[in-house]
Amino acid sequence: MYSYEDRIRAVTLYIQLGKRVAATIQQLGYPTKNSLKSWHREYEQGRALKTAVVRPPKFTAEQKARAVEHYLTHGRCVAFTIKALGYPGRASLHAWVQELNPRARPRLLGASSNEQKHAAVLALCTRQGSIQAIADDVGVCRETLYNWRNQLLGPEALASMKRFNDSSTGSELSQLEQQLQTLRRQVRRLQLEQELLKKANELLKKDHGIDLHLVSNREKTLLVDALRHEYSLAELLTSLVLARSSYFYHRARLNADEKYFAVRRTITDIFERNHGCYGYRRIQASLVRQCVWISEKVVRRLMKQEGLVAAAPKRRRYGSYLGEISPAPENLLNRNFNATAPNQKWLTDISEFQLPVGKVYLSPMIDCFDGMVVSWSIGTRPDAELVNTMLDAAIAKLNDSEVQPMVHSDRGAHYRWPGWLSRIADAKLVRSMSRKGYSPDNAACEGFFGRLKNELFYARDWQTTSIEQFTQALDAYIRWYNEQRIKISLGARSPVEYRRALGIAA
Repeated sequence: MYSYEDRIRAVTLYIQLGKRVAATIQQLGYPTKNSLKSWHREYEQGRALKTAVVRPPKFTAEQKARAVEHYLTHGRCVAFTIKALGYPGRASLHAWVQELNPRARPRLLGASSNEQKHAAVLALCTRQGSIQAIADDVGVCRETLYNWRNQLLGPEALASMKRFNDSSTGSELSQLEQQLQTLRRQVRRLQLEQELLKKANELLKKDHGIDLHLVSNREKTLLVDALRHEYSLAELLTSLVLARSSYFYHRARLNADEKYFAVRRTITDIFERNHGCYGYRRIQASLVRQCVWISEKVVRRLMKQEGLVAAAPKRRRYGSYLGEISPAPENLLNRNFNATAPNQKWLTDISEFQLPVGKVYLSPMIDCFDGMVVSWSIGTRPDAELVNTMLDAAIAKLNDSEVQPMVHSDRGAHYRWPGWLSRIADAKLVRSMSRKGYSPDNAACEGFFGRLKNELFYARDWQTTSIEQFTQALDAYIRWYNEQRIKISLGARSPVEYRRALGIAA
């Protein structure tokens, strides 16, 4: 009901807004369209609104107190109280008890009602005190307690709880023994169900009121294994409605997962030590080197379960072509990236790394024999000093007796400046250049850049990294690439290990 002031406020605003119903209700939040128009008609006719009618409560405070007192002093039975007094309804009586004496009737939560029912019936069957005391502890009446017992144990449990006098006949004693055995089995079944509910909450993180028949067979197997030292396998399988074959199947699967526990840790360690860039093939090759013999399929499954995923490739192009500033040599390499010995074919290019603090450029020299990075230089500008420093370091590693390698590059301006050309001529190196716009002509070098960025650059967050820190990380990666990173094509060895196995100085 709305007060007189609320009605006057609504009518006044309605008139001020030009008798727009929607605008008035939207601004005030009340009333309905019909109520507002009715109030306005009354206001126009009599220039005054009727005061709100306040209905008296249906039950007095004395009636509420009397009903609650009767409920508390007559076994806390809702039906008996309503029948004796003739009022109120069940919902009203519960509300009055919560209002006047909130501790008198603890409510059973739906999520834990099954467990509380089991505990109450178990206390009833093995009681030491009176039934009323048990009902008071649970917060229900005696009739509800008996209904729970019949629901969980069946009506036949009623006969087993009857008392017999000393003049019982032999047949009655025999019947009593049978009933006692039946009751013990029922109590044990009740205890088992209660233990299963507790274990489901501890192991599976399920609610106490969960229906155990709805959980998966794998979860049922975990419950059976947790309680096998207290109950027989037949009891547990019957209570959970789990087939014996299903239990042993899932138990074997769980044991298989435990078999690979140490392998999981080894795989994770290999993945993290190698910048998170190894796929399942190189992980399997690393395990073989540690004398761990498992198939690639198992490695792939374990990596998937552990969430170990190598970085996905991202494409970003950097171009250094400034036009035909000098004559370009022929493409002598012609996409033949195979070499039978070190220092026969070298590949070079420049790659850009864009960081939040600026750009970094890498200029490496790649040997086609095994993919080793012969030399490299890192800088913040793609100038002549960057490539010339790299070339000088590569030439310094050559012996006079060796055949001078072919140096293949793209048509960038760095490889056509006088400083580069004079160094090539002095060292008697052979120049080779890709065709204009044909990046596959230098595919082996482009592949190195792709692996580097996938494994180092894209897989990390460089927001708070300085130029010096990134330069150190890039230099450390290239050294790791040469000395530790295995390649399947080299027999699961790194380039340095491969050369040592062939007796070649790295």
